[in-house]
Amino acid sequence: MAKTMQPQELIDSAVVDPTGNKLGKVGNVYLADATRQPEWITVKTGLFGTKESFVPLSGAHADQDGVHVRVDKDAVSDAPRIEADGHLSMEESAQLYKHYGLPMPRTSPDGRMDDRTQGRGDAGRGKAGMDPGTRADSGRKDRDTEPTMTRSEERLNVGTEQVETGHVRLRKYVVTEEQQVTVPVSHEEVRIEREPITKPGGERAEIAEDEQEVVLHAEKPVVDKETVAVERARLRTETVTEDQTISGKVRKEQFEVTDDEGKHRKS
Repeated sequence: MAKTMQPQELIDSAVVDPTGNKLGKVGNVYLADATRQPEWITVKTGLFGTKESFVPLSGAHADQDGVHVRVDKDAVSDAPRIEADGHLSMEESAQLYKHYGLPMPRTSPDGRMDDRTQGRGDAGRGKAGMDPGTRADSGRKDRDTEPTMTRSEERLNVGTEQVETGHVRLRKYVVTEEQQVTVPVSHEEVRIEREPITKPGGERAEIAEDEQEVVLHAEKPVVDKETVAVERARLRTETVTEDQTISGKVRKEQFEVTDDEGKHRKS
């Protein structure tokens, strides 16, 4: 549910653009001198909220999840860089109005901006200034005017990057090895078969020399070679994730309170 925007409640509130993107947190609230109503806010952006960009509150409303503004994230990121020192000059105000496409308020004869134009008040006036974060209905001391000290510390920002660690090559080469294969072979041998003649006189008998020749055969191993494909190999990379511990020295500031008696107390 939308609620009325009070300067003291806007500080550190989340700022949301029309598409739901969170732009950052409210750093300062600038009030119109004439109406004492919030007119501009600065949004803390950057990794640690070190940058502040001016964002108009025209058409904005505060809700439970933060301040919903009418400008988008890109417009805020490209906004003119103006020092959030509590005052906007005429030139600085004109830059902001032009950047966000807002009509410039008319000025009265004495050079002051007419707060009746478009209902924006003296949001851009420089000499009278606009105090960030002041309460319109309270005379108490604003918390931004109290003396403060900022404590800073260093932090390790750890990420990863891909680097080349080496090369792997796949090649093939020729080796010669001795192979032994057992092959069954056959050969012919001569054997005399004797057959008795049981009935003499059937064949002519004669004593003389005679000779017969038989051709013998044998098998011998024959070696032939052929080239065949037996295996295929390829190189492939795979990603293996492992944990590595990164250490580094960081500095940080500490607060120390010293009283009139010289006693120290760290915080």
